[in-house]
Amino acid sequence: MKIKKLIGNFNDSGKNLSQRVVRGGFWVFLLRITQQLFNFVRLVILARILSPNDFGLMGIALLTMATLDTFSQTGFQQALIQKKEDIKPYLDSAWSVLILRGFILFTILFFIAPYVASFFNVPEAKPIIQVIGFAVLFQAFTNIGVVYFQKELEFNKQFIYQISGTLADFIVAISAALILKSVWALVFGLLAGNFVRFVVSYLIHSYRPHLIFDLRKAKELFRFGKWVLGSSILVFLLTQGDDIFVGKLLGATALGFYQMAYRISNIPATEITHVISQVTFPAYSKLQDNIPKLREAYLKVLQITAFLSFPIAGLIFVLAPDFTKIFLGEKWMLMVPAMQVLVFAGLVRSIAATTGPIFHAVGKPKIDTQWQIVRLSVLAALIYPFTIKWGILGASIVVFLSIFVSNIGFCFKVIKITKCEMKDFVNAMLPSFLGSAISISVVSGLKNIINSEIWGFIILSCMEILIYLIIIYLLDKFFNYGMQALIKESIHLLRGT
Repeated sequence: MKIKKLIGNFNDSGKNLSQRVVRGGFWVFLLRITQQLFNFVRLVILARILSPNDFGLMGIALLTMATLDTFSQTGFQQALIQKKEDIKPYLDSAWSVLILRGFILFTILFFIAPYVASFFNVPEAKPIIQVIGFAVLFQAFTNIGVVYFQKELEFNKQFIYQISGTLADFIVAISAALILKSVWALVFGLLAGNFVRFVVSYLIHSYRPHLIFDLRKAKELFRFGKWVLGSSILVFLLTQGDDIFVGKLLGATALGFYQMAYRISNIPATEITHVISQVTFPAYSKLQDNIPKLREAYLKVLQITAFLSFPIAGLIFVLAPDFTKIFLGEKWMLMVPAMQVLVFAGLVRSIAATTGPIFHAVGKPKIDTQWQIVRLSVLAALIYPFTIKWGILGASIVVFLSIFVSNIGFCFKVIKITKCEMKDFVNAMLPSFLGSAISISVVSGLKNIINSEIWGFIILSCMEILIYLIIIYLLDKFFNYGMQALIKESIHLLRGT
């Protein structure tokens, strides 16, 4: 009852779309910030207690699970969100298919575990892979009704649903790490998070699914979902293919270094754009027949993405050695060069990620698939020789090159679909680029003066942000950048005024 009462306080049927988008964005952003605060503390504590090899072992297990998950994607959730008509008749069929899929994946994970462990030459990975299969079952049985949270932009409910799992993972993983001091702390944390989300999904939404296999409805959803499947497979190969090569060629410890570097350096892409895409996809879907409004909305999203992504990426790049030494410890310093290259890959990916929701919203997900093929071609051609020659640094360079090439295609396609002028597209990002370039240059010079202890790190971080905001303010004042107006508009919509 308390959960329902808390949710009810935020419901407002009179909101217009803009208000719902902004308020939805607020809740998604709050969710990601809260999650990342917990994840950051969790990461620092676990990195101090566990070894890079422990993270590598978990990485191999998650890679195995992600492989099966990706190659069996239905795309039902995206199809349900994109549908204009009532989706209730489709929910039971979608849920039933997902449960069947979950049992199949669980079984496959159990039986292929020995072969995966043998492939990576890490026998310790076998029981880990078999146990995390239960996480797949928890996901499969999750209440399908939670899809309404994203479809109807009810992200206040999504916040409660997601944060419950994050808290469970945080508490269990750290407690287990202090007791066990092994990779099993990561495993138990993952299982706890998925189990709690499964339980909360039925507490937070009143819909009660039933096992009904209606192949006609499932096929109808899959007509849209097949392109999501194709894109998901390609994205998996692009985002996990490098992990496979690093784990196979360089070993579990190197994989632990590489995945940690990737996770930290890709904060602009994985956090900011995750927030924005969750909100914009359902919003764009409602605007798909109104190109001028769609274009206006996209340019605002691109401007906000650039405003947030550029300074964060710059900060990670310039302070990567200090961050690693202070928070993770000397044993992680080998990953710093790879992290600094990957931060550029994350920055480019954050811009590319603004285009995907447009392609899906207008019913053209195949565009995403086509350009992911181009990216995969670049990755496949270069990953082996670069990794053999330069290790995890070489893999990082290839990832950046593949993302950069495909991003050119994504940008041109979204410009064509929204009928946007090239100058408007560039102008949405240029001030943020200039502001971050200047602020990063200043901070780089000050690093030689200010010590690299924790207080020095905090001072340099605050200075970079302050200098960036001052430059953006000046550009806004003298060149009509429009960032202040966009922020004020968002605040007004958030307040409902």
